[in-house]
Amino acid sequence: MSQTDSTSQALKRTPLHDIHVALGARMVPFAGFEMPVQYPAGVLAEHRAVRTAAGLFDVSHMGEFVVRGPQALEFVNYVTSNDASKIEVGQAQYSAFLSDQGTFVDDCLVYRMSDSYMLVVNASNADKDFAHIQPYLDRFDASLEDVSAETALLALQGPSAQSVLSRHTGTDLDAISYYHFVTGNVAGRDDVMISRTGYTGEDGFELYLPSTIAADVWRAIMADGDVLPAGLGARDTLRLEMGLSLYGNEIDDTVLPYEANLGWIVKLAKGDFVGRDALVKAREAGVSRKLVGFTFDERAIPRHGYPVFYEGEPSGVVCSGAMSPSVGIPIGTAFLPLAGAVEGTAFEVEIRGKRVPARVVKPPFYKDASHR
Repeated sequence: MSQTDSTSQALKRTPLHDIHVALGARMVPFAGFEMPVQYPAGVLAEHRAVRTAAGLFDVSHMGEFVVRGPQALEFVNYVTSNDASKIEVGQAQYSAFLSDQGTFVDDCLVYRMSDSYMLVVNASNADKDFAHIQPYLDRFDASLEDVSAETALLALQGPSAQSVLSRHTGTDLDAISYYHFVTGNVAGRDDVMISRTGYTGEDGFELYLPSTIAADVWRAIMADGDVLPAGLGARDTLRLEMGLSLYGNEIDDTVLPYEANLGWIVKLAKGDFVGRDALVKAREAGVSRKLVGFTFDERAIPRHGYPVFYEGEPSGVVCSGAMSPSVGIPIGTAFLPLAGAVEGTAFEVEIRGKRVPARVVKPPFYKDASHR
């Protein structure tokens, strides 16, 4: 067996793997899974479909944990930074797991069910996240279950997402507000969680469903031919245009929420939680750097890892960068010293030995997304 075969065999596959291969997707290793990075139409076509009509993503590689028990809320509130007591049944919340130093272990979504909570985490961090929060169970009357393997996740995104999904469900989609969800019928199945959430800036839905029915639901949504399958490449350019952070790029275990403009998901007033003491000190002392968006006036493309210079001195590297398919300009993110983290500030990005002038702009880079 070749090394390539061995590597491929070691990768996990989502329930839709065979469908992606049949569609001609280019499959790549990602977060321990074999995932479609693009389909034959290409990243630009997939990106534009989501901005103008609808695209369907397989994001079944994401991790899902379920918390139950009399003190489920207390446990969730202790291991996450936001205040889960503020969300109602049928509502979701953006939050984070933090280290004792107040830095990101991961960002996550918290869903409140009638009798439990679901934590949705990044695929690359799922095992680490579970190991991080599990020890705290000893302090609470609660249970924690990893249901990732039996849970599939489809993301139908774009301004036409609601009209597309309405053909396959009797659920009143108008009644689902942003960051809210219901359990309903999709493509003849009653056990689908329909969540008005996404990672593209467009209107859309994320469908949590048993892995056993994922292929049937995917085929039903794709059947009319007005939805384009979309891969990891388009998912990345879409989220970057909206200025949304990605773990491993804008946030990681060296970054505080206050540095990443995510202080709004930190609720110090809720009481004790993992990382709180460090964040109290950080807020009192202030941070020395901030995440910014930027662009170039010339047609150079910033890439993740390119060196950044502010006032001639090194200031880390480009976190994310691309040529924006929607706006047609180079866009990127980077950390700058606090004094430079102001719209219009000039700095430089080194590309193949040449320092290219950059300037700070305020995300989102794309202003006309359908989600409001």
